[in-house]
Amino acid sequence: MAPKSDNTEAIVLNYVNEQNRPLNSQNVADSLQKYNLKKASIQKALDSLADSGKISFKEYGKQKIYLARQDQFNIPNNEELASMKEENAKLQEHLDQQKKAITEVEGEIKSLQSNLTLEQIHDKEAKLRKEVKEMEDKLVKLRGGVTLVRPEEKKAVEAMYSEKISLWRRRKRMFKDLWDAITENSPKDLKKFKEELGIEYDDDVGVNLQSFSELLQHGKKRARGL
Repeated sequence: MAPKSDNTEAIVLNYVNEQNRPLNSQNVADSLQKYNLKKASIQKALDSLADSGKISFKEYGKQKIYLARQDQFNIPNNEELASMKEENAKLQEHLDQQKKAITEVEGEIKSLQSNLTLEQIHDKEAKLRKEVKEMEDKLVKLRGGVTLVRPEEKKAVEAMYSEKISLWRRRKRMFKDLWDAITENSPKDLKKFKEELGIEYDDDVGVNLQSFSELLQHGKKRARGL
């Protein structure tokens, strides 16, 4: 149900005073839709308020612009404006400090949330203790001479290792034969040529085929000695 005419004027007057800026009837009608007011009643209220001197208005052709009466507002002088600007600056500074404090608190909250809870700490401690116990048991067995790897597993690993060593030796020999054939009559400095091609020898990367081969032989000797 739409408000009565006197109530409509009160709503419109309050809105115009609150806005304190130039308005036309469409501006007011759009903003006061929540009151279920029709544009015609708003136009009537604006005209009535203007006729009674409660608001000001100016005509621009067929367009009427309404404005709150300025004599009802306390307009600050220069000294008051300066004081208000100073107070505003202080308030802005205080606001910035509060924002900074909020950011710091949010950072602390985020940090705390990323930490483990007491329950999680206990769970992790129990898990680590279990892992330590398992490793200590394994160490005791190793020190007692217990073989933790089954013979067939060891044999399979040694076979695979031996195969990789053989492939390494074969490909090393293939590269040497190919490299010697390419560079046999080359006038280039072989070291610079190798760097240009991005070729690296075993020694360049800190590995040695012979040492890996001896490691396999050493393991076999130890096995026979046992």
